[in-house]
Amino acid sequence: MYPVYAEEDETFRNELASVAADGRRRWIYAKQPSGRLYRARTVLSVFLLAFLLLAPFITVQGQPLMLLDVLNRRFVILGTLFMPQDFYIVVVLALSVLVTVVLSTVVFGRIWCGWLCPQTIFMEMVFRKLDYLIEGSAEQQLRNDRGPRTTRVRLRKGIKHALFFSLSFVIANVFLAWIIGAGPLFAIVTDSPSRHLPGLLAISIFSFVFYAVFARFREQACVLACPYGRMLSSLVDSQTVTVTYDAGRGEPRSRLVRREGSKSAGDCIDCHRCVTVCPTGIDIRNGIQLECVACTACIDACNDVMARVGRPPGLIRHTSTERARGRSRRLMRTRVMAYAAVWTVLVCSVVLLLRTRRELDFVILRQPGTLYATVAGGDIANFYTLEGLNRSGRVAPFSVEVLEPAGATVTILGSPQVPPYGVLDTRLLLRLPPTAIVGPTTVVRLAVRSDGQIVQRIDSAFLGPSTVPGRNAP
Repeated sequence: MYPVYAEEDETFRNELASVAADGRRRWIYAKQPSGRLYRARTVLSVFLLAFLLLAPFITVQGQPLMLLDVLNRRFVILGTLFMPQDFYIVVVLALSVLVTVVLSTVVFGRIWCGWLCPQTIFMEMVFRKLDYLIEGSAEQQLRNDRGPRTTRVRLRKGIKHALFFSLSFVIANVFLAWIIGAGPLFAIVTDSPSRHLPGLLAISIFSFVFYAVFARFREQACVLACPYGRMLSSLVDSQTVTVTYDAGRGEPRSRLVRREGSKSAGDCIDCHRCVTVCPTGIDIRNGIQLECVACTACIDACNDVMARVGRPPGLIRHTSTERARGRSRRLMRTRVMAYAAVWTVLVCSVVLLLRTRRELDFVILRQPGTLYATVAGGDIANFYTLEGLNRSGRVAPFSVEVLEPAGATVTILGSPQVPPYGVLDTRLLLRLPPTAIVGPTTVVRLAVRSDGQIVQRIDSAFLGPSTVPGRNAP
């Protein structure tokens, strides 16, 4: 009797592959994949791991390649500095990345989860490989866990968990460098622990959390804990190109490789290779599932089996459910176009904001809590505060001049230079002759120059007396 097709039986959705019916954990012993797609994932993972581990320590014009200092709202993305004044750009940029992931998932499935997510990369390309290297194949790991705990087994497990914690400690330090920067991290590591107790505590907590995730929690992080996994799974539908089992070609399953005179058996020989290599323990032949991270390990495994039995590859492949059923696939459907429109608006907004952002930005305001003063010579004076923001890696000298009204002078009461990637707070003294004052409030127009060029024009208000001797009454 042949098993029913996946679309006819939905009972598999009643429980998770890694959780038994009584709630106990089913430990996943995934076999090591091999094949063209796994090699491609490995190459991509090398570059992504290098970026994740080295980005906080590589400097570009004095700035780290990547820094996500949430506490101080200071971000450096690919060497470009975003300060608190640029927070609106960071928000639009983050939304653009999120919509990019959403759009790619709607069209091509969960490629983020299986190919780009740091959790998957570290788990499958680092810690899982250490499992195979130290304890052996999945079958050997199963025998070690269910068999007697010999000295050899205990030694191998001890070495493995020591390496796991060491790597988790390294990852925690790198993770902290992404947040506070390489310099402060180096100070915490090299200085006395008693002087950096908060940093030491943070590194210790992160180390234990990463160790628990990669040594014990594992695939549960994707299946149970990750909110993005749930969100991205809800975006996949029958038109999405993702890891799909061709039930029309594979069913009904038969363990016989070839059966003379029989045309009823499908190409699937029910070898379960696609199940044993799955890192979340699902059976992709049941159809699209929440636990599938689209890692493509089952595709490589199935293609290998098909080659061995002399049948064409692609029984499990990247395609949509509709295409696998022989129906046409609509790429430009309503929600794809809607997400694409939002993505286009966001990306264009980011490009526009970055192109129009100035390297030097100044804010000039009247000093709060002060009125006007009469200085020597009869001029009326106001104090102003000046805040200069320098987004470049060089010292930025500047000067301030008064465009309107005529006869006004301005004096910088502090440093006329903005430090690299820094903020300057100083004061200005603005003097107007009595003849230039037109009432209690006079509009003044200031210009800030740097390297001989006007970088910004600023309008402000100048307070003066209602009547000034020597000024003709209106």
